[in-house]
Parts: sequence; structure tokens; C-alpha cells
Amino acid sequence: TFSPLAQPERGSMASLDRMGGRRSPSIDSIRKDPRWRDPDLPEVIAMLGHPIDPVKSNAAAYLQHLCYENDKIKKDVRQLKGIPILVGLLDHPKSEVHRKACGALRNISYGKDNDNKVAIKNCDGIPALIRLLRKTNDMEVRELITGTLWNLSSYEPLKMVIINHGLQTMTNEVIIPHSGWEHEPNEDSKPRDAEWTTVFKNTSGCLRNVSSDGAEARRRLRECEGLVDALLHALQSAVGKKDMDNKSVENCVCIMRNLSYHVHKEVPGAEKFQDPSVLQAPGSAGPQRKKKDDAGCFGGKKAKGRKNGENDKNYDTLDLPKRTEPSKGFELLYQPEVVRLYLSLLTESQNYNTLEAAAGALQNLSAGQWTWSNYIRATVRKEKGLPILVELLRSDSDKVVRAVAIALRNLSIDRRNKDLIGSYAMRDLVSNLPSGQQRPAKNLEEDTVVAILNTIHEIVTDSSENARSLIQAQAIEKLVAINRTSQSARETKAASHVLQTVWSYKELRNALTKDGWNKSHFQVRLTKNGKPGYDDTTLPLMEKNQGVSLFGFVPVFACSQDELVG
Repeated sequence: TFSPLAQPERGSMASLDRMGGRRSPSIDSIRKDPRWRDPDLPEVIAMLGHPIDPVKSNAAAYLQHLCYENDKIKKDVRQLKGIPILVGLLDHPKSEVHRKACGALRNISYGKDNDNKVAIKNCDGIPALIRLLRKTNDMEVRELITGTLWNLSSYEPLKMVIINHGLQTMTNEVIIPHSGWEHEPNEDSKPRDAEWTTVFKNTSGCLRNVSSDGAEARRRLRECEGLVDALLHALQSAVGKKDMDNKSVENCVCIMRNLSYHVHKEVPGAEKFQDPSVLQAPGSAGPQRKKKDDAGCFGGKKAKGRKNGENDKNYDTLDLPKRTEPSKGFELLYQPEVVRLYLSLLTESQNYNTLEAAAGALQNLSAGQWTWSNYIRATVRKEKGLPILVELLRSDSDKVVRAVAIALRNLSIDRRNKDLIGSYAMRDLVSNLPSGQQRPAKNLEEDTVVAILNTIHEIVTDSSENARSLIQAQAIEKLVAINRTSQSARETKAASHVLQTVWSYKELRNALTKDGWNKSHFQVRLTKNGKPGYDDTTLPLMEKNQGVSLFGFVPVFACSQDELVG
């Protein structure tokens, strides 16, 4: 007999914990009964349709327990058509029934077997979960619903389905109320702090995943009423309380970073703020720089001088566009005020994922040819952000170093930033480079080394002073070694571009010659057939993720680069 499933007073399985990992004492005592036998899986699934509600809930709880960390059972449940029955129970009026059904679905949806996720979607499980989220106030049920949605959102084909059915509901039911943000705050009341609940963590994790699905997904999230406002409020609350190393904060920063991706191309009205003059040809004269120099963010020193006539657009004198009302919604993504928030996270957080995302957000916002990027680049300097980023080049985290390097590359489009970065960041950039086949202690990945080389190239382009700083940082030996001995075609290519640029400054050649270098050291490495020893192609910009962080690589001579992450 397995009658305990049908007799909740004696043998209820309701006390199985929500992850299905423990059995209650009552079950253990019942199992000592000689008449006991475990029901087999088809019998348990059949019990999901039993006319007595406690049998349904106990069967669902038992399935939740069986599926915990057991991929074979999950597959068997799917093949025995158990998933549609569980989804049907989400609309059951009894809380005990839909709670246990949701717990089973959460465990079934967890893991690498995407067929289970698709099976939940194919029987309209996503709208059923969203309906239940709107209906229930039970915090445990809400945790199970949002945990299931987070699991489902890891599979790319389901991301837009989740957005279509659940974005506004998740924002209204979870993100806004738990963030502490209010549509119309009472002027007499103190702003509320964010609540780092499990429901908020799950929901922000789900939105983090779906925000990486491409331009349409980004548009939907940016234009979702209250979402960006609430996320920013939650992050400001975290900074204010110095509580920024939890998973919810990480999720929120990653969403903001993704929504900042291609913001200069995609937000409504972006064309009004395009600024082609950002990419003036080298040597063209820009506006005069004011005498006052705010280069003191690196210890009060002024930036090194430059040749007369070099491009220097004085963004500090530009006025922000006049506003008749405060910024809201997607406009908040690129307001210069957001810089201080990201810099606070970069200063205070110990979480590598949060650091990478905050640097990535600045990287994205400082990319592109539009007015707001100009302001962002100048604001990072004014808020003393360049030293913060330079210090993070010493991080032990590969992905943090990479994001910071690319952010510095984009920030150096601003001429004053370029001078400062060339003066004060060069040694830290060079210290991360391998010496040919000898990798540094951090053993940085190829993508990171290439990012650093491309940043160095951007800094030394049109600046003989920065090229001189590069030489003084003992970089030539490393660059030559990479160019001649690296097994990476991309590293070789990037290093050779830097070397060619340095050799192009005739005023530096005497110093280089005195150090024992000659023209041959600065030429592109050739193969036996006389062709360049690297692949002269560039990777296309990637907008989708396959469960890992992705970066959009652009040609080495391009002046900006953004990223997208899952």
C-alpha cells in the first residue's frame, strides 16, 4: 500500500521542504510500516489527477522531492506527461495544491535539460505562472513562481515569451514594491529602502537573463513603466546602506548594463542627440580649452601637453538639454547623474560580477557618437572616476580587468581623458600584458589581453606623449614578444597595431634606437608566404548569449565598443 499519500493527517508529505531535500519525521515513521512501499512514478503522476485535493498536493510534493537533483526523474516526468498536469494545478483554488505543483515545476525547470523548460512553455506554463503571481499573496508561492521563471529564463528561446506574458506583472508585483521606489512619493515621508527578498532576487535574476535577448528585449524593458526607475532606486538604496554585495544588487546592475547597451542607437529620439563631431579627423581644430584644467583627479597634476591643433572638443562648456520635468524611465539610463552611482559601486563592492557590470555600464554609456556620451565621459573625469577605474586594472578578476580596459578605451575618446589615462594608467595596462608566451601571474584570457592592447592603441593614437609614456612603462619588449611569439593571432594583430603607431612618431625613434630597437621590431609579423601572420577579419557584433558573458568586438581601429551579458 501507499495509502499515506491519500491520508494527509497521518502521512502528509507537506512537510517536505520547498527544495524537496528532506523528509519529515512522519514520513520516516510511516516507512517503517511493513505494508509501505514507495509508489512508482506513473502512480505518483496519476495521483496528480486524484479527486481528493490532499492527494494531489502530496503527489506534487513527492514529485518535487523526487526531482531534486535528479535529471533522470525530471526527464521521466516529462515523458510520462506529468508537466501539463502540474501546470494545470497552478490554477487550482487551494493554496496547498498550487504551492506544491509550483514547487515541483521549479525543480523540474532547474538544470541543463532545456526540454523540460520547453515542455512547461508548450503547455502554457508561463502565462499560468504569471496568473498565479498576480493572484497570490503567499510569499512562499511567490518565491516558487519567480524561481521557476528564473530557471525558464536561462533558455534563450523562452526569453521573449516571458517578456510578452510577464514583464509588466513582474515589475508591478515584485520589482517596484520591493525596490522601495514610489510613483508619486509623499514629500513628508522618508524614501523607502529596497527589500532584498528572495522574490526580488529571483525576479531580478529572471529580468537579468531576458534583458540579454537583443534589441527588442532591451526596448521592451526600457519602456516598461517604472522598471528603470525602480532598479535605480534599489541600487541607490544599496549604496546608501553600503549593502551592495548581495545577488539582488548584482542582478540589478547587470540589467542596467544590458539596458545601456546600444542606448545611443536604440532609445526613442536618439537621432536628435547624434554628434558626428566626436570623431573629427586627427589634426582638425576643436574649440579652445578653458584655462582651468580639472586634471587634478590624479593627484593634482595637470595633463601632459599636446601638439597645437589636436582635436579637443570642450564638452565641459556644453549645457545639458533643458528639461521641463525630471527625467524618468529609460532617460534615467544615460543621465550623467548615474555615473556617481556606478563609481560608488566600483569603489565599495567586493563582488566581481557587480564590478564587471558597473564598469560595463560605463563602457556602454561612453560608447557611441552622441551628446550624452560626451557628457558621460566628462562626468567620469569630474567625479574623479578615472583613478577608480585605473585601480581596478589591478584586480585579480579577468572579467573586471577586461571591462575596465574597454571602458577606459571609450572614455579616452574625450581628449582630456586620453591625456590623463596615458599619463596615469599606462603602467597598469602594460603590467597586465604577457611577455610573449610567458603569461603574467593573473594569466588573463585572450579576450582581455586583446582588449588591453586595443585600449593602449586608442591611447597612443594621435598622441606622441602617450606613446612616450608607453615606452617609459617598458612596454616595447612585451609588445615585440607578443608580436613575434604569441600563439594568438588576435593578440599578434593588436600588438602589431600598437607597435606600428609608436614607430610612426619620428620624434621617438632616437629614444627607441638607443634602447636597442630598430624598424624591424615594429613591423607586422610575416609568415613564410609573405602574408601577415594573422587573420585580418573581425568578429561580428554578438547580441545573443548562450549562457555565458558575450562581448561585441569591433575592428581594432574603431573608437568605441560596448558589451552585452547574460
